[in-house]
Order: sequence, then structure tokens, then C-alpha cells
Amino acid sequence: MLHVRVISPAPVTDQLTRYLAGEEAVTHLIVLPGTAQAPPGDVVEFDVVREGASRVLDTLRGFGIDRDGAIVIERIDATLSASADRAARRVPGLGVDAVVWHEIEHQTGEEAALSASYLIFMAVAMIIAAVGVLLDQPILIVGSMVVGPEFGPLAALCVGLVQRRLHLVRRSALALSVGFPAGMLVTVAAVWLLTAADLVDRSMLVAERPLTDFIWRPDALSWVIGFLGGIAGILSLTSAKAGTLVGVLISVTTIPAAANAAVALAYGARDEALGSALQLVINVAAIILAGVLTLVVQQTVWSRTRRR
Repeated sequence: MLHVRVISPAPVTDQLTRYLAGEEAVTHLIVLPGTAQAPPGDVVEFDVVREGASRVLDTLRGFGIDRDGAIVIERIDATLSASADRAARRVPGLGVDAVVWHEIEHQTGEEAALSASYLIFMAVAMIIAAVGVLLDQPILIVGSMVVGPEFGPLAALCVGLVQRRLHLVRRSALALSVGFPAGMLVTVAAVWLLTAADLVDRSMLVAERPLTDFIWRPDALSWVIGFLGGIAGILSLTSAKAGTLVGVLISVTTIPAAANAAVALAYGARDEALGSALQLVINVAAIILAGVLTLVVQQTVWSRTRRR
């Protein structure tokens, strides 16, 4: 269930409240006339079950409230209310399967921003992975996957493609096309510094690495894992299950592949650099394809559910 707080222009409030009062997905409706100061207007608060949220939010935007007032959406962790239970029963489908497009677009749009924090996370994650590659330590590889912020722009790209939001596609593509090369350049410099400090050397890269050499040896399973990771990642976003997303992050090798390529470039290991780059491309392509297909299927299934 979602909690929605609206600042409604006074001329629209009566029409808005009549709509909300008759909307089966809405409950706990509260109207506070004249209480909003910036922007001025009436405050209207209500809860809406996730399976009916997209329809309600579309209607609010149709009233022009996002332009002339404000719409604030919050997730509700627990609700003890017979009225909320009735609303959930009246609306077809299950909340966990519902796709609230407004929520997903906003969330992924923020994560796709090419910010200083994003670039720092990319660089830190790749340096951790680079050390893990040289030491042949899977625990460091796993740590780098969790730190890496690349799934946000990947998810935003999928949402933008499905919803035909060109600004979101451009924003996420920019974050990916700048973030990976920037992180790799910083990693190359870090490897050179660590080598100069005599902490690592080229022999560590070319030595047998049975625990981490899969990173630069892609095969059919690389595509399968990336594809499954894309499905799980999108489902974790649409169903608001953050815990699942952590598992997704440590199942795909985007950051480790980029880091391995950077280490190989730093030491002039051409074959390993090419293999790592191919691993990166395979994972990114598989995640995007899986994400787009998952969103299309969810959109189609949910549209049919709403019509029923």
C-alpha cells in the first residue's frame, strides 16, 4: 500500500475528493482545506493499494496537480485497517505484482543521475574488484558487486525503453557510457600506483587464478546468469523488495569484468582485456534485454488484470 499526500489547488479540490471518495482502490481519505502554504492550496491525503495506484496517480496528473500543486508518494510497511483490507479485495490482482510506473520512473531516474557520488562508487567498486582479481579472492569480487551502482542506470534504461521516456534513456545511457570508462581509468591509475608501491605486480594477473578467472572467460552461462539477474533485478524494483536486489547485485559480473579489463590494460595483457570486455558486454546486454522483456510482460499481464 502507498500513502499519497496531495497539495490541490482550491478550485480542483471538490472534483478531486469526489473522485477519490468513489475510487475503490483508495481508503483513509483526509481533506485539510487551506492548510498548504507553498504552493498554496488544500492538503488531501489518502492511502491506495498498489494494484490500483497507477490508475489513481494517472488521474491526479490528469487534474494537473503535478503541475499546479504537488503529489508525494510514500510506501507503507504495515497497515492495520479493515478499510484497507476491503480496498485490497475490491481491486483485482495482487499488490506485489503491481507495477507503479510513477514510483519506478522516479526511483530509477534518481539512480541514473551522473553524479559525483555515482562516479566515486564506480571507481571504488572497480578498485576493490581489481585487488580481488590480483589476489584471486572471491570475497572481494562479491564486495565490489554490492558497492557498484551500475544496476540503477541499467534499470532506468529498461524503464525508459518500455515507457518511451527518451529523457530517461538518454540520462541512463550517459551514466553508463561515462561511468564505466571513468571507473576503469581510475582503476588503471590505481593499479599503477599499487605496482609502484610494490604491493602488486603483473605476475599476479598472469598466474593461475582458479577462483576468479571466470571473469574474463565468458561462455553461454555468462549470458544465462546475466539474463536471470536482469529478471530478478527488475522484479525486485517493481515489487519493492530491496532485499532481493542485493542478491541480484552479487550475481552479475559487470563491475568485476570492467575491473579485470582495467587491470589487464594496466599490465598490457591484451587477451585478458578483450575477454573481460566481452564479459562486460554480454552481461550488460543480457540485463537490458531481460529487464525490458520483464517490464513488457508485467505491463501486458497487469493491463489484462485491470480490464478483468
